[in-house]
Amino acid sequence: MTKSLSDVIAALDRPSVASSDFDLNPEIQLPDNRVLRPAAVLIGIQRRKNGDVLYLTKRASHLKHHPGQIAFPGGKVDPTDTDTIAAAIREADEEIALPPSNLRVLGQLTPHETVTGFQVCPIVAEITAPFDPRVDPNEVDEVFTVPLDHILNPDHFRVEQRRWRGSWRKYYVAPYGPYYIWGATARMLFGLAQQVTST
Repeated sequence: MTKSLSDVIAALDRPSVASSDFDLNPEIQLPDNRVLRPAAVLIGIQRRKNGDVLYLTKRASHLKHHPGQIAFPGGKVDPTDTDTIAAAIREADEEIALPPSNLRVLGQLTPHETVTGFQVCPIVAEITAPFDPRVDPNEVDEVFTVPLDHILNPDHFRVEQRRWRGSWRKYYVAPYGPYYIWGATARMLFGLAQQVTST
C-alpha cells in the first residue's frame, strides 16, 4: 500500500526511537561529558495527486562540513531562534526559499546525534501551498524531491561501510536515482520509515 503524509501524521503519535551516527558502530566509545551543539532540520512533505513528496537538498560543494552531501534544509540553532522549530523554519526559508507561511508543523522526531557533535532535532511539517524553490548558492547546490512512498519503505535502505579515522564505519544509505542519500540524513529517514511501518 502506498504511504502518504497521512501515514506520517499517524506515526507521529507513536514514540520515536533515539538515533545517532554511532548506531551501527557500538564499539565507538563516546565521552559521557560531551557537549552537543543544538541543530534542527525540516522534514518538509507536500501532498501531490500523483504521490506525496519529500524535499531534500544537495549541499554546496565548497562547504567545510559535509560538502556535496544530501541533506534536509536545516542547520544550527542560532541565539535569535526561539526553539528548534523556529530554527528549522528559518533555515528552510534561507536555503530553499520555502516561506514559513507555507508550513504546518506536525511534530518532531527524537533528536539525532551526529559524528560532528550536533544534536539534530528533525521537525516534520506539511508544505501546504506550492512554492518556487530557489537555492542559496552559499549553502546549497540543488533542491529536489523524493517520492515519500519510496523513502518510507525500509527495504530501500541498506548498510554500507567505509574507512573513517583509521577504522571501518558503518552507515545507512538510501539511494534514489542520481542521489546518494546516506549518513545522518539516511538514518533519520530510516527511523521515520520504521515508525510509519510499525504496528
